[in-house]
Amino acid sequence: MRAGNTHASRGALAILKRIVERLREAWPGLRIELRADAGFAVPAIYEYCEGEGIDYTVGLIPNERLKALAEPLLERAMRESEEQHEGGKVRLLADAPYQAGSWERSRRVVYKAEVLEKGTNARFVVTSRTDEPKALYDWYVKRGGTEGWIKDFKRALKAERLSCHRFWANQFRLLLHAAAYWLLDTLRRKLVAAGVGRMQLDTLRLLLIKIGGRVRQLFTKVRLHLASGHPGQHLWNVLVNNPG
Repeated sequence: MRAGNTHASRGALAILKRIVERLREAWPGLRIELRADAGFAVPAIYEYCEGEGIDYTVGLIPNERLKALAEPLLERAMRESEEQHEGGKVRLLADAPYQAGSWERSRRVVYKAEVLEKGTNARFVVTSRTDEPKALYDWYVKRGGTEGWIKDFKRALKAERLSCHRFWANQFRLLLHAAAYWLLDTLRRKLVAAGVGRMQLDTLRLLLIKIGGRVRQLFTKVRLHLASGHPGQHLWNVLVNNPG
């Protein structure tokens, strides 16, 4: 949790240091890499990674200097698109040294110039890696799994509903959302292990949790009674028959 008027990177370095420390305690000699979006694009992150021998690839928010850097490649992409029949999609990548005003030295920036039906698109990442531009950018955008986890947390678990007037109350609500994520993800993993196709957590929540039922607390047990025809019954049967 952080105040809504602070930079997205606030606290990120402190958490990154703790994660790296724990990883290296558990697996000495482990190679660690950082792949992050523009919310982490601050010099302190780069300098820490460089000092710790951690490769990083971090998205950059476009500015006028970066746009000027990519302009020749974007013009080339537009020419190649026009040369194709009816103007097809063109995607070109390149790299160059770049130094922002807040950086003590220049760093390698890989940039993409793309022409699509809806217009042009330029994207930038700063990196310590030496891969050729296309391979590096393709590796960077393979953040889909992570984005899916964030989507599950924010949409399926409604983690953005932090409307209390006190900071610590919202912090506690966020912890409850995190606990709910852990519980639902545990159910999902059990279902996947039993052969059920992987589902988004909002789908799983609708099928397993958001249904009418009756809870009976007995002397030695608690019984959950659900309608015999509800759509998630087969999933409950799978969980009951695969308790491990």
